[in-house]
Amino acid sequence: MIWIILILTGIGLVCGVLIFVANKVLPPEPKALQKAERINEKLPGMNCGACGLPGCFAYAQALAKDKNTFFSNTCATVLQNRKMLEDLEKILDIKVDTSAMNKRAVVSCTGGCGYIAKYDGINSCNTASKLLAGPKKCPYGCLGLGDCLNICPQHAIRIDKDMNVAVIDPSKCTGCGLCVKECPRNIIKLVPADAKVVFRCSYDSLRDIPGREKCDYGCLHCRKCFKACENGAIVWNKEKAIPEFDYSKCNECGACIEVCPHNKLILFKDLIPKKEKVKVK
Repeated sequence: MIWIILILTGIGLVCGVLIFVANKVLPPEPKALQKAERINEKLPGMNCGACGLPGCFAYAQALAKDKNTFFSNTCATVLQNRKMLEDLEKILDIKVDTSAMNKRAVVSCTGGCGYIAKYDGINSCNTASKLLAGPKKCPYGCLGLGDCLNICPQHAIRIDKDMNVAVIDPSKCTGCGLCVKECPRNIIKLVPADAKVVFRCSYDSLRDIPGREKCDYGCLHCRKCFKACENGAIVWNKEKAIPEFDYSKCNECGACIEVCPHNKLILFKDLIPKKEKVKVK
């Protein structure tokens, strides 16, 4: 028994000496890595990839290397958390104007489009869009199969069963942009968080596809909203023949909403109907 105790004690002493020597001989942890670890402690730890990097620690390493990465690869979750943001501002020695950077996602489609065929394939917008551009009549409309819903970390998206369209709750959305990247139609847009008016159509009239048509709520390209805006907040996109909004000039007068022939096309964002979240199987 004594020999066993002596052997274990000897092993412990040898290991202790080796650790001491290694601590003296090996180079210290790089300052950049130390800083990355400090930054990582202040990040949400969701590893969602919305910032464009593989995870929170990769984002922390990028910030440790160049603090301006925060402005080019913004973490939307940090922008919504005042404490996280203040801690990062202190570590990185930056000042963030959240009013200019905060975004929210909106779906540029009202839904309600009919079908040209029944779709019984994989329940995925990305998959359905590869088959003759999808089963809906409008080639630019929401397919309503929920790819955006499934990827949203904030559960801010639901599928409106009546209109068969994705709807985003602005009170839950953090503007991470994951749904924007996921949508095969490219109809989900990020707009300023304080924007009140949303335009809900993506139909490209200059690229009509034979056998396809816009829905009953689609833009008529009448330009009435463009003419009614006295603040220059609406720009007419000649390539797509649809209006685009400059939210920095919009004073929320509602003139564009009043003249639009379709009462569901241009809406105040807080008037988008809110229903219970529906999960897509």
